[in-house]
Amino acid sequence: MKRIVFALLAMSFLSVGFAQEKTETKSADFSRWKVRVRGIGVVPNESASIETIGGDVSISTALVPELDFTYYFTKNIAAELILGTTKHDVNTVGSDISAIGGPTNFNVDLGSVRLLPPTLTVQYHFNQSCDNVFKPYLGAGVNYTIFYDVKPGDVVKDVSYDNAFGYAAQAGFDLMVTDKFFINADVKRLFLKTDVTVDASNLAPGLSIPAKVDINPWIIGMGVGVKF
Repeated sequence: MKRIVFALLAMSFLSVGFAQEKTETKSADFSRWKVRVRGIGVVPNESASIETIGGDVSISTALVPELDFTYYFTKNIAAELILGTTKHDVNTVGSDISAIGGPTNFNVDLGSVRLLPPTLTVQYHFNQSCDNVFKPYLGAGVNYTIFYDVKPGDVVKDVSYDNAFGYAAQAGFDLMVTDKFFINADVKRLFLKTDVTVDASNLAPGLSIPAKVDINPWIIGMGVGVKF
């Protein structure tokens, strides 16, 4: 009889241990990847220090598609890489070009430029239980912006922009539609500065206008995604 009791106890302990192990394995099983497609608005919060002619800078807003990838190291901690490119029109505001026979308050057309700003953020995700539909997150990271396809317009000869590192802050949420598919809303702020050189030698011999430009754009996005 004692042997039967001991055997039953042993079996019950083994069953409990197996169930606990199964539960822990299940809790550790979560989706490592998320991919999103978003439409984003890139809204510069620009300012500039322009030598020689003074004034400020104006940079247009851009609306473009964007693709991003998120990898989860744990259920709550993840890294996100965003990929997208934007085109912006640029001009000075209130510049004094009287030295070359122009007005004292003039907006100089500087053409357009494209930006490629791959941004990597580390995020903390809240409400990660499978039962939660609303899953917000916060993030911070870095970006490296590449300026390319510069078209100086019809006023100056050329414009050059220095590629630059910047910082990023982020907040957003995923709204689960099914176990795999979700809607996403996201806001980022990039802290981005660049040195700009305007070649205006077509207006006056040897005229070069350096400027330090703060772009500091808001990136506001909404889209859909899938986790796997």
